[in-house]
Amino acid sequence: MTSRPAAKVTISTIAAEAGVSTATVSKVLNGRADVSTATRDRVRQIMARHHYQPRRARRRGGVVDLVLNELDSLWSIEIIRGAEEALRDEGVSMMLSAVHGSSSGTNAWLDQLAARRSDGAILVVSDLTPRQRTRLAALNIPFVLVDPVGNVDPTVPTIGATNWAGAIAATEHLIGLGHRRIAHLGGPRQLLCSRARADGFRAAMEAAGLPVHDGAVRYGEFNDLSGHTEMAALLDAENTVGPSPTAVFAASDLQAFGAYTALRERGLRVPDDVSVVGFDDVPVTRWSDPALTTVRQPLQDMAGMAATTLLRLIDGEDVNLPRVEFATRLVVRSSTAAPAGAE
Repeated sequence: MTSRPAAKVTISTIAAEAGVSTATVSKVLNGRADVSTATRDRVRQIMARHHYQPRRARRRGGVVDLVLNELDSLWSIEIIRGAEEALRDEGVSMMLSAVHGSSSGTNAWLDQLAARRSDGAILVVSDLTPRQRTRLAALNIPFVLVDPVGNVDPTVPTIGATNWAGAIAATEHLIGLGHRRIAHLGGPRQLLCSRARADGFRAAMEAAGLPVHDGAVRYGEFNDLSGHTEMAALLDAENTVGPSPTAVFAASDLQAFGAYTALRERGLRVPDDVSVVGFDDVPVTRWSDPALTTVRQPLQDMAGMAATTLLRLIDGEDVNLPRVEFATRLVVRSSTAAPAGAE
């Protein structure tokens, strides 16, 4: 008669038996002071009974890489803040790498991970090639994805936001104000978040019985230059695709600011002539002129969740979180109003 192998003991096993959260067990492992003596003793007794040996030699004082497409955008700054705070609380250092959209840059960050023997990586990049995935696996470096470009391996933890629902909320807000000619300035076509926002816009328009005219959805980049270019193109297309829009939903706040500039160059005012809604709610939106109505996605919370999930992977814990989506919320400010002439 053969004996059945003992089940693997993880942080979750210890937490369940002790009646505490995995975060509390992690605090005990890392010597944090904000745990009661009774709880600390109970957790340590359970670990001793199971002969639990945590994989934490690389944890405190370790290094985690945060890899982004760009480091200089307002969006990236919020991601950096959220990840750095979560890692700092656990005594883990963070290194930054930028891909810059080039294949050489993409390979460079992998070389850097290997050279400094990073404990793990938070990847906020457009895509991962099969070769890059293979190399990460060969390096035995756990990683978490934030807003990936396409479908990913379901075993890889992925953090995102409710882009489709946020786009519906933004479009319904404009429809509720009385707008009927609404355009959408989309992000890069290949990104899941861009497609979800464009799909949400179309779904809200269709539900309201409103047509989406040819050329009313334009794709670009998540930056102000793209917003300016596509907004100008929308205004120039008036004679070929119908009347110009009275409202615009931009797929990012930076695109919305670019639209502001294009409208002002034509002598049009926001929101008197054209209402504008953005997406992200980066801090500067409340100080813009006018303050931008936008869809808030909790970027710092998303990055913090990615960081804590990665630390659990580094500790050898089984993380059953194939996809986590944070809720978005519409924040109404001064850039939207009823269209001119509406009652």
